[in-house]
Amino acid sequence: MKYLLTTALLIFLGAGIKAQVVQWRGPARDGQFTETGLLKQWPEDGPAQVLEVEGIGKGYSSAIFENGMIYTSGMIDTMDYLTAINPDGSFKWQVAYGRSWNKSFPDTRSTPVIEENRIYVQSGTGQVSCIDKETGKAIWEVDVDKDFNGEYHIWGNSETVLLCDDKVIVSPGGQETSIVALDKMTGKEIWQTKSLGGPRAYASATIYEWNGLRYILAVIGTDLMAIVPETGEIAWSYRYWDSEKWDQNGLIWTNTPTFSNNTIFLTMGYDYPAVMLEMDSTGTSVSEKFVDHTFDNHHHGVILNDGYLYGSNWFDNKRGRWVCMKWDTGEIKYVTDWDTKGAMVMADGLLYCYNERGSVGLVKPDPDGFEVISEFKIKKGAGPHWAHPFIADGKLFMRHGDVLMVYDIQQK
Repeated sequence: MKYLLTTALLIFLGAGIKAQVVQWRGPARDGQFTETGLLKQWPEDGPAQVLEVEGIGKGYSSAIFENGMIYTSGMIDTMDYLTAINPDGSFKWQVAYGRSWNKSFPDTRSTPVIEENRIYVQSGTGQVSCIDKETGKAIWEVDVDKDFNGEYHIWGNSETVLLCDDKVIVSPGGQETSIVALDKMTGKEIWQTKSLGGPRAYASATIYEWNGLRYILAVIGTDLMAIVPETGEIAWSYRYWDSEKWDQNGLIWTNTPTFSNNTIFLTMGYDYPAVMLEMDSTGTSVSEKFVDHTFDNHHHGVILNDGYLYGSNWFDNKRGRWVCMKWDTGEIKYVTDWDTKGAMVMADGLLYCYNERGSVGLVKPDPDGFEVISEFKIKKGAGPHWAHPFIADGKLFMRHGDVLMVYDIQQK
């Protein structure tokens, strides 16, 4: 492990912040971070790097920042580990929390979720752990996929758990149930939905609110479900998987649904059609508003901003282009090249893009064209460039395999 950090930054990182849920892709899981006062242009060689840490394990999960500390998960040997990183880059603790997926693409993908003194994380084989933030010791553990007879697809489990009120939401799939709620303090079962059949997806659930209605939007490999949080009742479901549209055995669905008002957008790459759903005013059914054959985002997330959807699409597993779509109509505003497809998040009015060839770009959200304002290259680490960026405390947190890199993007 190695690190570099200034004394001033140590003090800055150590400042306390109000406790809140800190999670993958920002407070609402929509890729939108609330940071302000960020640089509008980077130096030619990129923003100043203030921290570099090795030894976190292999993985594609994001690093997250909370109250001066960084937390991330990674695969070491055959186990998934959670690491707490001090402001100076040293490890406060590093603990195993479950067995990694041991087949295709085993590297860790579940990002930790923090609330107060508790960290929630899920292993590649479905063990959900609640871990004490200070000590790294397990408060409770539940082997969800074993206990609820979950069903895997090719790449095991990639889900980041969702906290909803007093519950931890997990999605084992299978014939016994589809979605399960555990008590966030004890791990005991609160409810389980009926089974809609089908294996786990690779996407994470989210909370959807509109017109006085509040649902958990969760997915299995075949279906989207709107679930009543208090009871586990499925208010409605939508069968996204259609074997006639794709010739592989199973649905490779990785993206959390994106929504605005009563419309919900689903996309999953591989030339599989994206779809915009429209929920009725009673919240008891959805219908297809339009189907799109261009914006098939692989596993990188999309951003909705000022009525336009931004992200990348899939040409093949190594190639893709960057796309803008008008949310209300599905009109494609542009399709353009920038190396290849990649992840996207947003903060302070600008898009942060991280493509699969290691380029990080600061991009203007403009339906008239994909304008890269500044860019730099991630040169450390190994494996696919798949981890989604995280932004907090005026810093950009980038993870590539076993290496974490932190950049200062705050205006001075």
